[in-house]
Amino acid sequence: MAVFRFTSTKLLKTRKAYPTASILRRGLSAEPTNLKSVLQEKIPKEQEKIREFRKKYGNTIVGDVTIDMMYGGMRGITGLIWETSVVDINEGIRFRGMSIPECQKVLPRAHGSDQPLPEGIFWLLITGDVPTDAQVKALSREWAERAELPAHVVNMLNNMPSKMHPMTQFSVAVTTLNSESTFAKAYNEGIHKSKYWEYVYEDAMNLIAKLPAITATIYRNTYHGGKGLRAVDVNKDWAANFCHMLGFDDPKFTELMRLKITIHSDHEGGNVSAHTSHLVGSALSDPYLCIGAAINGLAGPLHARANQEVVIWLGQLREQIGDNYTEEQLKDFIWKTLKSGKVVPGYGHAVLRKTDPRYTCLREFAQKHMPNDPLLKLVADVYKVVPPILTELGKVKNPWPNADAHNGVLLQHFGLTELDYYTVFIGISRSLGVLAQMVWSRALGLPIERPKSISTDMLMKQYAK
Repeated sequence: MAVFRFTSTKLLKTRKAYPTASILRRGLSAEPTNLKSVLQEKIPKEQEKIREFRKKYGNTIVGDVTIDMMYGGMRGITGLIWETSVVDINEGIRFRGMSIPECQKVLPRAHGSDQPLPEGIFWLLITGDVPTDAQVKALSREWAERAELPAHVVNMLNNMPSKMHPMTQFSVAVTTLNSESTFAKAYNEGIHKSKYWEYVYEDAMNLIAKLPAITATIYRNTYHGGKGLRAVDVNKDWAANFCHMLGFDDPKFTELMRLKITIHSDHEGGNVSAHTSHLVGSALSDPYLCIGAAINGLAGPLHARANQEVVIWLGQLREQIGDNYTEEQLKDFIWKTLKSGKVVPGYGHAVLRKTDPRYTCLREFAQKHMPNDPLLKLVADVYKVVPPILTELGKVKNPWPNADAHNGVLLQHFGLTELDYYTVFIGISRSLGVLAQMVWSRALGLPIERPKSISTDMLMKQYAK
Protein backbone atom coordinates (compact mmCIF):
# COMPACT_ATOMS: atom_id res chain seq x y z
CA MET A 1 0.00 0.00 0.00
CA ALA A 2 1.32 3.42 -0.98
CA VAL A 3 2.19 5.66 1.94
CA PHE A 4 2.80 9.41 1.93
CA ARG A 5 4.74 11.13 4.68
CA PHE A 6 4.18 14.69 5.71
CA THR A 7 5.60 17.07 8.25
CA SER A 8 3.72 19.24 10.69
CA THR A 9 4.64 22.43 12.45
CA LYS A 10 3.09 21.02 15.61
CA LEU A 11 3.03 17.65 17.27
CA LEU A 12 -0.31 16.21 18.36
CA LYS A 13 -0.37 16.13 22.12
CA THR A 14 -0.42 12.63 23.55
CA ARG A 15 -2.01 11.74 26.83
CA LYS A 16 1.33 12.20 28.64
CA ALA A 17 1.92 15.55 27.00
CA TYR A 18 -1.67 16.63 27.59
CA PRO A 19 -1.92 16.91 31.36
CA THR A 20 -5.20 16.74 33.21
CA ALA A 21 -6.51 20.15 34.16
CA SER A 22 -5.97 21.03 37.78
CA ILE A 23 -8.85 19.79 39.89
CA LEU A 24 -7.84 21.66 42.98
CA ARG A 25 -9.84 24.81 43.50
CA ARG A 26 -8.01 27.70 45.00
CA GLY A 27 -9.50 30.14 47.48
CA LEU A 28 -12.59 31.86 46.10
CA SER A 29 -11.48 35.32 47.17
CA ALA A 30 -8.20 35.03 45.23
CA GLU A 31 -9.81 33.96 41.95
CA PRO A 32 -10.71 36.55 39.27
CA THR A 33 -14.30 36.09 38.13
CA ASN A 34 -13.83 37.94 34.84
CA LEU A 35 -13.12 35.33 32.16
CA LYS A 36 -11.47 37.72 29.73
CA SER A 37 -8.92 38.86 32.30
CA VAL A 38 -8.01 35.21 32.93
CA LEU A 39 -7.39 34.71 29.20
CA GLN A 40 -5.34 37.90 28.95
CA GLU A 41 -2.97 36.39 31.48
CA LYS A 42 -2.85 32.91 29.92
CA ILE A 43 -2.60 33.65 26.20
CA PRO A 44 0.87 35.27 26.11
CA LYS A 45 2.33 32.34 28.05
CA GLU A 46 0.77 29.82 25.65
CA GLN A 47 1.95 31.80 22.63
CA GLU A 48 5.52 31.73 23.88
CA LYS A 49 5.34 28.03 24.73
CA ILE A 50 4.19 27.18 21.20
CA ARG A 51 6.78 29.45 19.56
CA GLU A 52 9.54 27.58 21.38
CA PHE A 53 7.97 24.21 20.60
CA ARG A 54 7.73 24.96 16.87
CA LYS A 55 11.28 26.30 16.80
CA LYS A 56 12.58 23.04 18.23
CA TYR A 57 10.27 20.46 16.63
CA GLY A 58 8.76 22.19 13.60
CA ASN A 59 10.09 19.67 11.06
CA THR A 60 9.19 16.57 13.04
CA ILE A 61 7.10 13.99 11.14
CA VAL A 62 3.80 13.31 12.90
CA GLY A 63 2.29 10.48 10.84
CA ASP A 64 1.64 8.79 7.52
CA VAL A 65 -1.14 9.23 4.97
CA THR A 66 -2.34 6.24 2.98
CA ILE A 67 -4.46 6.14 -0.16
CA ASP A 68 -7.23 4.46 1.84
CA MET A 69 -7.23 7.43 4.24
CA MET A 70 -7.60 9.84 1.33
CA TYR A 71 -10.59 7.96 -0.08
CA GLY A 72 -11.98 7.19 3.38
CA GLY A 73 -12.88 10.69 4.48
CA MET A 74 -9.39 11.44 5.87
CA ARG A 75 -10.05 9.13 8.83
CA GLY A 76 -6.95 8.58 10.90
CA ILE A 77 -5.02 11.52 9.47
CA THR A 78 -3.57 13.73 12.19
CA GLY A 79 -3.53 17.21 10.72
CA LEU A 80 -5.32 19.67 13.00
CA ILE A 81 -4.57 21.51 16.22
CA TRP A 82 -7.54 21.45 18.60
CA GLU A 83 -6.69 22.64 22.08
CA THR A 84 -9.97 22.10 23.90
CA SER A 85 -10.51 18.34 23.66
CA VAL A 86 -9.20 15.04 22.33
CA VAL A 87 -11.04 11.75 21.75
CA ASP A 88 -9.25 8.77 23.23
CA ILE A 89 -10.16 5.54 21.39
CA ASN A 90 -10.77 3.71 24.67
CA GLU A 91 -11.80 6.40 27.15
CA GLY A 92 -13.75 8.70 24.83
CA ILE A 93 -13.75 12.46 25.00
CA ARG A 94 -11.32 14.23 27.30
CA PHE A 95 -12.00 17.91 27.91
CA ARG A 96 -8.62 19.60 28.47
CA GLY A 97 -7.34 16.18 29.52
CA MET A 98 -10.28 15.37 31.83
CA SER A 99 -12.69 12.49 31.25
CA ILE A 100 -16.45 12.91 31.57
CA PRO A 101 -16.56 11.21 35.01
CA GLU A 102 -13.77 13.51 36.21
CA CYS A 103 -15.64 16.56 34.95
CA GLN A 104 -18.82 15.43 36.67
CA LYS A 105 -16.96 15.21 39.96
CA VAL A 106 -15.23 18.58 39.98
CA LEU A 107 -17.14 21.10 37.87
CA PRO A 108 -19.47 23.44 39.79
CA ARG A 109 -23.17 22.63 40.02
CA ALA A 110 -26.34 24.52 40.79
CA HIS A 111 -27.72 24.15 44.30
CA GLY A 112 -29.27 20.68 44.67
CA SER A 113 -28.13 19.59 41.22
CA ASP A 114 -26.30 16.38 40.32
CA GLN A 115 -24.98 17.70 37.00
CA PRO A 116 -22.21 20.19 36.22
CA LEU A 117 -23.24 23.51 34.73
CA PRO A 118 -22.41 24.22 31.06
CA GLU A 119 -20.78 27.46 32.21
CA GLY A 120 -18.23 25.30 34.02
CA ILE A 121 -17.35 23.21 30.98
CA PHE A 122 -16.96 26.36 28.88
CA TRP A 123 -14.59 27.87 31.45
CA LEU A 124 -12.61 24.63 31.49
CA LEU A 125 -12.47 24.44 27.68
CA ILE A 126 -11.35 28.01 27.15
CA THR A 127 -8.89 28.30 30.06
CA GLY A 128 -7.81 24.73 30.86
CA ASP A 129 -8.69 25.36 34.52
CA VAL A 130 -11.50 24.02 36.68
CA PRO A 131 -13.54 27.09 37.65
CA THR A 132 -14.70 28.03 41.12
CA ASP A 133 -18.36 28.44 42.04
CA ALA A 134 -17.90 32.22 42.02
CA GLN A 135 -16.44 32.17 38.51
CA VAL A 136 -19.30 30.07 37.17
CA LYS A 137 -21.93 32.27 38.83
CA ALA A 138 -20.31 35.35 37.31
CA LEU A 139 -20.38 33.72 33.88
CA SER A 140 -24.07 32.79 34.29
CA ARG A 141 -24.97 36.36 35.07
CA GLU A 142 -22.82 37.77 32.26
CA TRP A 143 -24.46 35.51 29.69
CA ALA A 144 -27.92 36.45 30.96
CA GLU A 145 -27.01 40.14 30.66
CA ARG A 146 -25.82 39.66 27.06
CA ALA A 147 -28.83 37.57 26.02
CA GLU A 148 -31.10 40.16 24.38
CA LEU A 149 -31.65 39.64 20.65
CA PRO A 150 -31.53 42.54 18.16
CA ALA A 151 -34.98 43.56 16.93
CA HIS A 152 -34.23 42.59 13.32
CA VAL A 153 -33.34 39.02 14.36
CA VAL A 154 -36.52 38.71 16.45
CA ASN A 155 -38.62 39.98 13.55
CA MET A 156 -36.95 37.59 11.13
CA LEU A 157 -37.50 34.59 13.43
CA ASN A 158 -41.14 35.53 13.93
CA ASN A 159 -41.69 35.76 10.20
CA MET A 160 -40.09 32.48 9.21
CA PRO A 161 -42.55 29.87 7.95
CA SER A 162 -43.40 27.29 10.61
CA LYS A 163 -42.73 24.52 8.08
CA MET A 164 -39.07 25.57 7.75
CA HIS A 165 -36.79 23.07 9.47
CA PRO A 166 -35.61 24.25 12.93
CA MET A 167 -31.97 23.78 11.94
CA THR A 168 -32.47 26.00 8.90
CA GLN A 169 -34.00 28.68 11.13
CA PHE A 170 -31.12 28.23 13.58
CA SER A 171 -28.49 28.63 10.87
CA VAL A 172 -30.18 31.69 9.34
CA ALA A 173 -30.63 33.41 12.71
CA VAL A 174 -27.01 32.90 13.80
CA THR A 175 -25.68 33.98 10.42
CA THR A 176 -27.86 37.10 10.48
CA LEU A 177 -26.41 38.03 13.87
CA ASN A 178 -23.10 38.74 12.17
CA SER A 179 -24.47 42.26 11.70
CA GLU A 180 -23.50 42.64 15.38
CA SER A 181 -19.99 41.22 15.04
CA THR A 182 -17.37 43.17 16.98
CA PHE A 183 -14.63 41.20 15.22
CA ALA A 184 -15.87 42.07 11.72
CA LYS A 185 -16.11 45.73 12.67
CA ALA A 186 -12.67 45.80 14.28
CA TYR A 187 -11.08 43.97 11.34
CA ASN A 188 -12.53 46.50 8.91
CA GLU A 189 -11.02 49.24 11.05
CA GLY A 190 -7.58 47.65 10.71
CA ILE A 191 -6.80 46.22 14.15
CA HIS A 192 -3.49 44.41 14.65
CA LYS A 193 -3.73 40.62 14.36
CA SER A 194 -2.47 40.21 17.93
CA LYS A 195 -5.81 41.69 19.04
CA TYR A 196 -8.02 39.40 16.91
CA TRP A 197 -8.73 37.02 19.77
CA GLU A 198 -10.19 39.73 21.99
CA TYR A 199 -12.90 40.61 19.46
CA VAL A 200 -13.56 36.97 18.64
CA TYR A 201 -13.97 36.44 22.38
CA GLU A 202 -16.60 39.20 22.59
CA ASP A 203 -18.50 37.70 19.65
CA ALA A 204 -18.29 34.24 21.21
CA MET A 205 -19.64 35.45 24.54
CA ASN A 206 -22.47 37.37 22.88
CA LEU A 207 -23.44 34.46 20.67
CA ILE A 208 -23.43 31.87 23.46
CA ALA A 209 -25.53 34.23 25.57
CA LYS A 210 -28.11 34.56 22.80
CA LEU A 211 -28.40 30.88 21.86
CA PRO A 212 -31.18 30.03 24.38
CA ALA A 213 -33.32 32.94 23.16
CA ILE A 214 -32.76 32.05 19.50
CA THR A 215 -33.51 28.36 19.84
CA ALA A 216 -36.39 28.76 22.30
CA THR A 217 -38.03 31.26 19.92
CA ILE A 218 -37.67 28.73 17.10
CA TYR A 219 -39.28 26.02 19.25
CA ARG A 220 -42.23 28.14 20.43
CA ASN A 221 -42.85 29.55 16.93
CA THR A 222 -42.58 26.24 15.10
CA TYR A 223 -44.56 24.01 17.44
CA HIS A 224 -46.66 26.33 19.62
CA GLY A 225 -47.79 29.12 17.33
CA GLY A 226 -45.39 31.63 18.85
CA LYS A 227 -47.10 31.47 22.23
CA GLY A 228 -45.56 31.02 25.67
CA LEU A 229 -42.05 32.37 25.10
CA ARG A 230 -40.57 33.63 28.35
CA ALA A 231 -37.92 36.24 29.06
CA VAL A 232 -34.41 35.54 30.33
CA ASP A 233 -34.07 35.45 34.10
CA VAL A 234 -30.70 36.86 35.26
CA ASN A 235 -30.93 34.74 38.41
CA LYS A 236 -31.00 31.45 36.52
CA ASP A 237 -28.06 29.56 35.05
CA TRP A 238 -27.73 29.27 31.27
CA ALA A 239 -29.30 25.79 30.88
CA ALA A 240 -32.09 26.58 33.35
CA ASN A 241 -32.92 29.71 31.36
CA PHE A 242 -33.02 27.67 28.17
CA CYS A 243 -35.46 25.13 29.67
CA HIS A 244 -37.56 27.92 31.17
CA MET A 245 -37.82 29.68 27.81
CA LEU A 246 -38.67 26.43 26.03
CA GLY A 247 -41.57 25.97 28.45
CA PHE A 248 -40.25 22.96 30.38
CA ASP A 249 -40.21 23.44 34.15
CA ASP A 250 -39.55 19.88 35.33
CA PRO A 251 -36.33 20.03 37.39
CA LYS A 252 -35.32 16.65 35.96
CA PHE A 253 -35.56 18.04 32.43
CA THR A 254 -33.28 20.90 33.45
CA GLU A 255 -30.86 18.35 34.91
CA LEU A 256 -30.93 16.47 31.61
CA MET A 257 -30.16 19.64 29.67
CA ARG A 258 -27.19 20.45 31.90
CA LEU A 259 -25.90 16.94 31.30
CA LYS A 260 -26.52 16.87 27.53
CA ILE A 261 -25.01 20.29 26.90
CA THR A 262 -21.92 19.50 28.96
CA ILE A 263 -21.08 16.13 27.43
CA HIS A 264 -21.75 17.31 23.85
CA SER A 265 -19.90 20.61 24.22
CA ASP A 266 -16.87 19.46 22.25
CA HIS A 267 -15.57 16.40 20.40
CA GLU A 268 -12.12 17.37 19.15
CA GLY A 269 -11.61 19.10 15.81
CA GLY A 270 -12.12 16.47 13.13
CA ASN A 271 -15.89 16.00 13.22
CA VAL A 272 -17.94 17.79 10.57
CA SER A 273 -19.28 20.67 12.66
CA ALA A 274 -16.04 21.41 14.52
CA HIS A 275 -13.90 21.14 11.41
CA THR A 276 -16.33 23.32 9.45
CA SER A 277 -16.19 26.07 12.06
CA HIS A 278 -12.39 25.83 12.11
CA LEU A 279 -12.11 25.95 8.32
CA VAL A 280 -14.46 28.91 7.92
CA GLY A 281 -12.79 30.71 10.84
CA SER A 282 -9.36 30.19 9.29
CA ALA A 283 -10.47 32.57 6.52
CA LEU A 284 -11.09 35.13 9.30
CA SER A 285 -14.85 34.92 8.95
CA ASP A 286 -16.50 36.12 12.15
CA PRO A 287 -17.81 33.64 14.76
CA TYR A 288 -21.44 34.07 13.68
CA LEU A 289 -20.64 32.96 10.13
CA CYS A 290 -18.53 30.09 11.49
CA ILE A 291 -21.25 28.76 13.77
CA GLY A 292 -23.86 29.17 11.03
CA ALA A 293 -21.70 26.95 8.82
CA ALA A 294 -21.16 24.44 11.63
CA ILE A 295 -24.92 24.18 12.21
CA ASN A 296 -25.44 23.33 8.56
CA GLY A 297 -22.96 20.47 8.97
CA LEU A 298 -24.66 19.30 12.16
CA ALA A 299 -27.97 19.02 10.33
CA GLY A 300 -26.77 16.04 8.28
CA PRO A 301 -28.06 12.52 9.03
CA LEU A 302 -24.49 11.20 9.31
CA HIS A 303 -23.70 13.76 12.02
CA ALA A 304 -25.95 15.21 14.72
CA ARG A 305 -29.27 14.21 13.15
CA ALA A 306 -28.44 10.61 14.02
CA ASN A 307 -30.27 10.87 17.37
CA GLN A 308 -33.46 11.56 15.42
CA GLU A 309 -32.82 8.49 13.24
CA VAL A 310 -32.46 6.34 16.37
CA VAL A 311 -35.90 7.34 17.68
CA ILE A 312 -37.49 6.59 14.29
CA TRP A 313 -35.81 3.17 14.14
CA LEU A 314 -36.84 2.32 17.70
CA GLY A 315 -40.41 3.31 16.87
CA GLN A 316 -40.41 0.89 13.94
CA LEU A 317 -38.94 -1.82 16.15
CA ARG A 318 -41.49 -1.26 18.89
CA GLU A 319 -44.37 -1.20 16.39
CA GLN A 320 -43.36 -4.60 15.06
CA ILE A 321 -42.56 -6.50 18.28
CA GLY A 322 -44.48 -4.53 20.94
CA ASP A 323 -43.38 -4.14 24.56
CA ASN A 324 -43.58 -7.81 25.56
CA TYR A 325 -40.88 -8.97 23.20
CA THR A 326 -38.35 -11.75 23.47
CA GLU A 327 -34.63 -11.49 22.87
CA GLU A 328 -35.02 -13.58 19.72
CA GLN A 329 -37.53 -11.09 18.30
CA LEU A 330 -35.04 -8.30 18.92
CA LYS A 331 -32.27 -10.21 17.19
CA ASP A 332 -34.49 -11.04 14.20
CA PHE A 333 -35.41 -7.38 13.68
CA ILE A 334 -31.78 -6.27 13.91
CA TRP A 335 -30.64 -8.90 11.41
CA LYS A 336 -33.42 -7.83 9.03
CA THR A 337 -32.23 -4.22 9.35
CA LEU A 338 -28.66 -5.20 8.48
CA LYS A 339 -29.57 -7.58 5.66
CA SER A 340 -31.69 -4.86 4.03
CA GLY A 341 -28.51 -2.80 3.59
CA LYS A 342 -29.23 -0.42 6.47
CA VAL A 343 -27.29 0.26 9.64
CA VAL A 344 -28.39 0.11 13.25
CA PRO A 345 -28.51 3.82 14.07
CA GLY A 346 -26.63 4.93 17.17
CA TYR A 347 -24.00 2.20 16.92
CA GLY A 348 -20.40 2.62 15.77
CA HIS A 349 -18.06 5.57 15.95
CA ALA A 350 -15.37 6.98 13.68
CA VAL A 351 -12.77 7.07 16.49
CA LEU A 352 -13.96 5.18 19.58
CA ARG A 353 -13.49 1.44 19.96
CA LYS A 354 -15.53 1.02 23.14
CA THR A 355 -18.91 2.15 24.41
CA ASP A 356 -19.15 5.93 24.21
CA PRO A 357 -18.88 7.32 27.78
CA ARG A 358 -21.52 9.88 26.80
CA TYR A 359 -23.91 6.95 26.22
CA THR A 360 -22.94 5.52 29.59
CA CYS A 361 -23.71 8.66 31.59
CA LEU A 362 -27.01 9.17 29.72
CA ARG A 363 -27.89 5.56 30.51
CA GLU A 364 -27.06 6.13 34.18
CA PHE A 365 -29.29 9.21 34.16
CA ALA A 366 -32.14 7.15 32.71
CA GLN A 367 -31.70 4.34 35.23
CA LYS A 368 -31.80 6.83 38.08
CA HIS A 369 -34.71 9.01 37.01
CA MET A 370 -36.98 6.88 34.78
CA PRO A 371 -36.17 3.17 35.28
CA ASN A 372 -39.61 1.97 34.20
CA ASP A 373 -39.94 3.83 30.91
CA PRO A 374 -40.66 1.14 28.26
CA LEU A 375 -38.77 2.95 25.50
CA LEU A 376 -35.69 3.33 27.69
CA LYS A 377 -35.97 -0.36 28.62
CA LEU A 378 -35.95 -1.14 24.90
CA VAL A 379 -32.78 0.92 24.46
CA ALA A 380 -31.12 -1.06 27.27
CA ASP A 381 -32.17 -4.40 25.72
CA VAL A 382 -30.94 -3.36 22.27
CA TYR A 383 -27.59 -2.59 23.93
CA LYS A 384 -27.39 -6.23 25.04
CA VAL A 385 -27.90 -7.78 21.61
CA VAL A 386 -26.53 -5.37 18.98
CA PRO A 387 -22.77 -5.47 19.79
CA PRO A 388 -22.55 -9.31 19.53
CA ILE A 389 -24.45 -9.23 16.22
CA LEU A 390 -22.23 -6.51 14.75
CA THR A 391 -19.17 -8.41 15.97
CA GLU A 392 -20.45 -11.55 14.27
CA LEU A 393 -21.05 -9.57 11.10
CA GLY A 394 -17.31 -8.86 11.04
CA LYS A 395 -17.42 -5.61 9.09
CA VAL A 396 -17.79 -3.12 11.94
CA LYS A 397 -14.68 -1.81 13.70
CA ASN A 398 -16.71 -0.52 16.64
CA PRO A 399 -19.91 -2.45 17.50
CA TRP A 400 -20.62 -0.33 20.59
CA PRO A 401 -23.24 2.42 21.03
CA ASN A 402 -22.50 6.13 20.75
CA ALA A 403 -24.33 8.98 22.46
CA ASP A 404 -27.05 9.13 19.80
CA ALA A 405 -28.30 5.70 20.84
CA HIS A 406 -29.66 7.32 24.03
CA ASN A 407 -30.06 11.03 23.31
CA GLY A 408 -33.47 11.23 21.69
CA VAL A 409 -35.33 8.73 23.86
CA LEU A 410 -34.65 10.80 26.97
CA LEU A 411 -36.31 13.80 25.32
CA GLN A 412 -39.26 11.59 24.40
CA HIS A 413 -39.71 10.72 28.07
CA PHE A 414 -40.15 14.37 29.04
CA GLY A 415 -42.67 15.04 26.28
CA LEU A 416 -40.42 16.84 23.85
CA THR A 417 -41.42 14.69 20.89
CA GLU A 418 -40.70 17.04 17.97
CA LEU A 419 -37.94 15.04 16.26
CA ASP A 420 -36.81 17.77 13.88
CA TYR A 421 -35.82 19.88 16.88
CA TYR A 422 -33.47 17.31 18.41
CA THR A 423 -30.41 18.37 16.44
CA VAL A 424 -30.84 21.93 17.74
CA PHE A 425 -29.80 20.71 21.19
CA ILE A 426 -26.52 19.43 19.77
CA GLY A 427 -25.98 22.76 18.00
CA ILE A 428 -26.33 24.66 21.26
CA SER A 429 -23.92 22.29 22.98
CA ARG A 430 -21.27 22.13 20.26
CA SER A 431 -21.11 25.93 20.04
CA LEU A 432 -19.38 26.02 23.44
CA GLY A 433 -16.42 23.95 22.32
CA VAL A 434 -15.92 25.37 18.84
CA LEU A 435 -16.16 28.96 20.07
CA ALA A 436 -13.65 28.28 22.84
CA GLN A 437 -11.30 26.84 20.23
CA MET A 438 -11.96 29.77 17.87
CA VAL A 439 -10.67 32.21 20.48
CA TRP A 440 -7.47 30.18 20.78
CA SER A 441 -7.13 29.79 17.01
CA ARG A 442 -6.99 33.56 16.65
CA ALA A 443 -4.81 33.98 19.75
CA LEU A 444 -2.27 31.51 18.33
CA GLY A 445 -2.45 33.02 14.86
CA LEU A 446 -3.39 29.75 13.13
CA PRO A 447 -3.34 30.32 9.35
CA ILE A 448 -5.97 29.73 6.69
CA GLU A 449 -6.53 26.00 6.19
CA ARG A 450 -5.46 24.82 2.73
CA PRO A 451 -4.62 21.10 2.38
CA LYS A 452 -3.36 19.81 -0.97
CA SER A 453 -5.70 17.67 -3.07
CA ILE A 454 -4.95 15.33 -5.96
CA SER A 455 -7.05 13.67 -8.67
CA THR A 456 -7.61 9.91 -8.92
CA ASP A 457 -5.96 9.89 -12.34
CA MET A 458 -2.82 11.59 -11.04
CA LEU A 459 -2.77 9.32 -7.98
CA MET A 460 -2.98 6.21 -10.15
CA LYS A 461 -0.27 7.40 -12.50
CA GLN A 462 2.02 8.12 -9.57
CA TYR A 463 1.48 5.01 -7.42
CA ALA A 464 -0.14 2.24 -9.44
CA LYS A 465 2.82 1.44 -11.74
